[in-house]
Amino acid sequence: MRLMSELLSELWRRPWRSSLVWPIIITNILGSVYGFYWYRAQLAETPRYLWALVPDSPLSTTLFALALLLVLAGNRPGLITAVACATTIKYGLWAVGMITHYWALGGPVNFTEVMLWLSHWGMALEGFIFLRTVPVPGRALLGASLWMIFNDYMDYFRGLHPYLFSPLQENFALWLAAGLTIVAFIALVRAWVCNHLPVN
Repeated sequence: MRLMSELLSELWRRPWRSSLVWPIIITNILGSVYGFYWYRAQLAETPRYLWALVPDSPLSTTLFALALLLVLAGNRPGLITAVACATTIKYGLWAVGMITHYWALGGPVNFTEVMLWLSHWGMALEGFIFLRTVPVPGRALLGASLWMIFNDYMDYFRGLHPYLFSPLQENFALWLAAGLTIVAFIALVRAWVCNHLPVN
């Protein structure tokens, strides 16, 4: 536990340290591959032109890895970084909430769900950690917010949301997603304000 605490402390203070950022990039890529595999049945039943709206978590971790690579290559943070950070926060917490809700409904606590629960906590955490270090442009903030709202609309009013553990979770999933869109928006606004303040 002490080692984990020290690692998290170092990640919070110096997230762009190469010994930390590269393992995070690799972990996100590997997690994305598994995530797309996880969505294989739903993707097979969805028209290809809508595929980008289905695998919410693996798409966000793919964008997160891409955003880190772009910044490391010298590109200024922009829309991809804003979307990546906001959606890893949103869908990380959404999955944690949905799994916890499923357990509260009496669902079995299986190894797979426990690992998904832990990994999605990691998603949300990395989104918060890196978002606090990058200057989010105003247009990127707007674009990321509109993407999340559009995705919520397509998920819950056009039926593209991820398969749920139980039909009893429909309303909870909708309200959780809407609430987390607001949380992610606030995180974006905070990054936009704090990272643009003049240094005295």
